[in-house]
Amino acid sequence: MKTVFLKALPFAAVAAMLCQSAYAGDLSLGAAALGSSSVYRGYDTKVYPIPVIDYEGDNFYFHSLMGGYYLWKDKQNQLSLVAGYNPFGFKPSDSDDDQMKRLNRRRGTLMAGVAYNHDAEWGTLRAMLTGDTLNYSNGIVGDLAYLYTFHGDKWAVVPGVGVMWDSANENKYYYGINSSESHRSGLNSYKPGDSVNPYVEVSARYSFAPQWQAFVTGRYIRLADEIKDSPMVDKSYTGVLMTGVSYTF
Repeated sequence: MKTVFLKALPFAAVAAMLCQSAYAGDLSLGAAALGSSSVYRGYDTKVYPIPVIDYEGDNFYFHSLMGGYYLWKDKQNQLSLVAGYNPFGFKPSDSDDDQMKRLNRRRGTLMAGVAYNHDAEWGTLRAMLTGDTLNYSNGIVGDLAYLYTFHGDKWAVVPGVGVMWDSANENKYYYGINSSESHRSGLNSYKPGDSVNPYVEVSARYSFAPQWQAFVTGRYIRLADEIKDSPMVDKSYTGVLMTGVSYTF
């Protein structure tokens, strides 16, 4: 029985949850639940059903809400163009806070950019730079991480550490408060700059039956002051967790 290893290529925190790599030519289908601990005031933890559609080809790959096209690929290096949907945002009516209900909506968006992986005996270096393509934030997000794989015949565990960089435009859209919003809500206006957010993550997969795998992957992110200081935010951290099952054809 082949063990399927995890190689995440995140769009910020989101795509790290969505990228479960397969062997070249393999197709995996399944279902998962993706949960996020929201940083927004009066906002409950959100859980999203996610279809698992995973394919790794010679020239392109597809992992649920994310796809990529290889510009360069060998045993140690993979450089690709990537695009994927980030479902997270802010919906005022979902908040229990009366002031937050008076703010504008922040929408999820389609992110696109470049990703690079370097695999070696000492671990994996992973980097990604993506930007908003739908003109909601016009923001840019960078991600740099180191990961190491521990594995057996039927299992794999991949812990990692990294940092996320969010541009000022990204933070302004999701955490800023303009003068009009401030007047309506009574919250102080706020215009953040760019931020650097450290994180730890771990992914695990277990093959419990022929062609069937169960997996879980999560990330804990320590928020930078530029985000924590926003009147919209009441946490100093956030987390993302996904778990599910898949079948490999």
